[in-house]
Amino acid sequence: MKKGLLISLMIGVFLTAAAAFGGDIETVRIGTEGAYPPFNLIDNNGELQGFDVDIAKALCEAADVECEFVIQDWDGMIPGLLAKKYDAIIASMAITEERQEKVAFTDKYYMTPARFVAKKGAGFDISPEGLKGKMVGVQRGTTHENFVRDNFGDAVTIKSYATQDEANMDLVSGRVDLVIADSVVLLEGFLNTAAGKDYEFTGPGFTDEEWYGKGIGIAVRKGDKDLIALFNDAIRKIRANGVYKTINDKYFDFDVYGD
Repeated sequence: MKKGLLISLMIGVFLTAAAAFGGDIETVRIGTEGAYPPFNLIDNNGELQGFDVDIAKALCEAADVECEFVIQDWDGMIPGLLAKKYDAIIASMAITEERQEKVAFTDKYYMTPARFVAKKGAGFDISPEGLKGKMVGVQRGTTHENFVRDNFGDAVTIKSYATQDEANMDLVSGRVDLVIADSVVLLEGFLNTAAGKDYEFTGPGFTDEEWYGKGIGIAVRKGDKDLIALFNDAIRKIRANGVYKTINDKYFDFDVYGD
């Protein structure tokens, strides 16, 4: 990790103590991945950036707490929270029943559909019959992996990757026939880049609650009710005062919050 990033993560966003916690908690440690653009990424200067990061900073400011960021690989995100490596996860994590068995969630702070991407002109029919014998790349430990396994697992071969970028690169190299991820991540992090110029969305968007839950929320340890209340109040504040829209418009030309 670059020195500049390490320093900035330790400094965080300095604000005054949290009256909402009765003075008991002044700092919230936030776990994020840093490998899921445009939601969270590490830029060329080694700095943590992205929609999730800007939202986290805005929520901490609205809640009057200090934030410190901790970088964590995706497949260790919930274990890291439970091990008290950080206090909350703000990393584009969907609110699903399976995850709610282990952690608690705030209200959503955005919701976008998942979509498949394939080579332009491939003309895949997104159905078990249409994808029979194909290989699909997914990021390991995601809702997308569960969705493909449950709906297409008998027809396709699933190849799992530590990051979405790795899945995308194997699509380009021809090692997989399709990838599936959040549509915004695929658009901004792949299709709109030189590497993705020969690829396109195929099939519909998917937001099925059984797999994709009730949107993207902030995960905390069960029992941290004060922290949930603090973040929910902060989400409402930044939605009402225009801060959310300012951050939204920095990254997107549509309302990422969803219905």
